[in-house]
Amino acid sequence: MLHFDEYFTDRYDAGRQLAAALARFKDFDPVVLALPRGGVPVAFEVARVLRAPLDLLLARKLGAPGAPELGIGAVIDGDDPQLVLNDEAIRFVQPPDGYVAAEMQRQLAEIERRRSFYLGERAPVSVRGRAVILVDDGIATGGTARVALKALRKAGVSRLVLAIPLAPRESLQILQEEADEVICLETPNPFQAVGIHYADFTQTSDDDVVRLLVEARAFTTRKG
Repeated sequence: MLHFDEYFTDRYDAGRQLAAALARFKDFDPVVLALPRGGVPVAFEVARVLRAPLDLLLARKLGAPGAPELGIGAVIDGDDPQLVLNDEAIRFVQPPDGYVAAEMQRQLAEIERRRSFYLGERAPVSVRGRAVILVDDGIATGGTARVALKALRKAGVSRLVLAIPLAPRESLQILQEEADEVICLETPNPFQAVGIHYADFTQTSDDDVVRLLVEARAFTTRKG
């Protein structure tokens, strides 16, 4: 039984509720992208209902020279990897010539390692000219989602939709500037943390991610 501050039984329940709100996008022949790891079970249910391909959107922060915890940008993987720089941080740090390109390649190598772990030799689903639905299990500040949306826009998607079970209103206002549409089921006020609104917010394991991505391949092979 859910308590008053719990909207979802678990991530799969959140995904099913989110899928119901996204049903009209089935006619767009979308690609569903999940932010790992927590976004994968949610996106799995969305992809199942829409019978859409499911893929991961892997992102890595670019750290500043000598201060890797300070982000000066991010790189997002895909069939056409995209670099998104934090212009303010770049002006402050003033990295030496060649640093950003080298750091981007280093982070892309880590992304490729993680993609290989989760997906083996499977190539990223092409998003250019496609409608894309980006899914996570919830948003607090929205920093990662914002970078991901910027990168997807640069990658040439035809329509960009952010779909999340819950987020604070102030984060949604920022993210709405980056997407064509934002679908959010709940906006708790005050907002404290994503996990308290799930009865079960057990961490999604790497094995779960691999299993769900394999199972999701059936959604598109059974089309028609």
